[in-house]
Amino acid sequence: MSVLILAIESSCDDTSAAVVRDGVVLSNCVASQEAHRLYGGVVPEVASRAHQVHLIPVVDQALKEAVIEKTALSAIAFTRGPGLMGSLMVGVSFAKAMGLALHIPLIDVNHMRAHILAHFAEDPKPEFPFLSLTVSGGHTQLVVVRDFFEMTIIGQTIDDAAGEAFDKTGKLLGLDYPAGPLIDQLAQNGQPKFPFPEPKIEGLDFSFSGLKTSILYFLRKQIKAQPDFIQENLADICASVQHRIITILLNKLEQAVAQTGIKRVALAGGVSANSALRDGLKERALANQWEAFVPKFAYCTDNAAMVGVTAYYKYLIGQFAAQDVAPSPRLSMTL
Repeated sequence: MSVLILAIESSCDDTSAAVVRDGVVLSNCVASQEAHRLYGGVVPEVASRAHQVHLIPVVDQALKEAVIEKTALSAIAFTRGPGLMGSLMVGVSFAKAMGLALHIPLIDVNHMRAHILAHFAEDPKPEFPFLSLTVSGGHTQLVVVRDFFEMTIIGQTIDDAAGEAFDKTGKLLGLDYPAGPLIDQLAQNGQPKFPFPEPKIEGLDFSFSGLKTSILYFLRKQIKAQPDFIQENLADICASVQHRIITILLNKLEQAVAQTGIKRVALAGGVSANSALRDGLKERALANQWEAFVPKFAYCTDNAAMVGVTAYYKYLIGQFAAQDVAPSPRLSMTL
């Protein structure tokens, strides 16, 4: 008998619903929130209210695209955390109510685990063990993945995430939010001719706060001497910033491979949609004889398909959530 799971993702500012049958994605619908562009970043209260508006239409669309009646569902999955409290609460509350009404079990999913397990949404799927470089707006992690639910963080940011470095740089350059995709696009027409420092952090941990500060001081100095510096050098600035962020990420990944001996590596998280990071991983994999896995763009950013795929493997081992389950904004990878 097929296992049909309706999955809901509402951890930040994207409202998403997906239907997954036996681990295969039948639909994956996402409603983005444009309102945050006005503020230059995600406003939690705005995000939670928008989730309330978008959630029912997105769930309805996901069921229709999958050609599935809600009465056929085996379980309802949802992101429990980490994420914004108000946003998580909308998704969790909806899932609990729908599960109760349909008399079917609930499955709570760790958002960061789901990013990693998005690789199992379609072929080729990595074999265990593998290393995951998980990079998003809020997280930058190196994770040893030994099984679907046996994961160990061996390196992470000690301050800001890589995605934050992109977005904060974009703000300094006067770009719209989210700035990451815009910097990626502009960088393709520029050269990385402005040298920014690589942080000297011991071990496998990351740091991006110092890089952000160096970019700020560099721009202030250049603008003082040449007021139109940003406008005249925008593509090269973007290429230079992007080059440094990506070399920081890939150099740490190379260190992790050397330390663990694991040559099977995968990208995960929203920043894995960055074209230079994807190309850079492929180049390093070729040079070092790694087996590299890069997710489809639809599975990079926040999406419910990755939640549904993760939930499927939890369903197989009977890991269900109680009706009194609560959202957990700082949920640990170990839970």
